[in-house]
Amino acid sequence: MSRIGRLPITVPSGVDVKIDGQEVTVKGPKGTLSHVVAEPIEVQLEDGTVTVGRPNDVNTVRALHGLTRALINNMVVGVTEGYSKTLLIQGVGYRAVPKGKNIEFSLGYSHPILVEAPEGITFTVEKPTQIKVEGIDKQKVGEVAANIRKLRKPDPYKGKGVRYEGEHIRRKVGKAGK
Repeated sequence: MSRIGRLPITVPSGVDVKIDGQEVTVKGPKGTLSHVVAEPIEVQLEDGTVTVGRPNDVNTVRALHGLTRALINNMVVGVTEGYSKTLLIQGVGYRAVPKGKNIEFSLGYSHPILVEAPEGITFTVEKPTQIKVEGIDKQKVGEVAANIRKLRKPDPYKGKGVRYEGEHIRRKVGKAGK
């Protein structure tokens, strides 16, 4: 049995979980998320807890068991607390400026880069060199943060670029550093 898959998901007060066949919909104070569960996996709601079960021990079904439980748990956490990723910008002249819902980056290129916020994602510019990406969908928050980081990846020689908060960049020694 999957260690993660067999754990029950406790549904906090204020969160409504509906199971309609293979579709699970979670509604909470921050919004609504839905997910279609893969075919052999069964999801049940019993007095405030959601349990995920599997019919057999085939490898693909075993993998889907833990995945489905983690996705449903992420939806419950997302509609109650939400998710956020913080990005730091390092480099001379590198900065971010809010433009309504969007952000304009100056990252050493000849032109500024405008990043538009997808639906369900909000940007917060805490400092000109610190951005927070927030939303209820964990996958979407991570994807948007990764796309922003991809605009100018951290340089291993000088450390300039966009990085996650707490990310360690392995620095290389230049030509003269023998």
